[in-house]
Amino acid sequence: MSDVEEDDVEVKIGVQFAPRELVLDSAQTPAEVAETVTKAIASDSGVLALVDERGRRVIVPVSKLAYVEIAESPRPVGFMAG
Repeated sequence: MSDVEEDDVEVKIGVQFAPRELVLDSAQTPAEVAETVTKAIASDSGVLALVDERGRRVIVPVSKLAYVEIAESPRPVGFMAG
């Protein structure tokens, strides 16, 4: 079994000039994550703040965002010994 729940959302955040993207699993729905991103871009605070399913907070300056990809987490593929 996997630690990722079927209804979790995988969020990938591309940061300008960073060689790797940030990846987190969120318990929010895709619509809730999209709303949070949209509000962050439109706000005066200038930061996107998301919390993953383990309670870790990711904060990225909006001015450094390259992209945000929101997708339902892939289901694990493999075999389990019974």
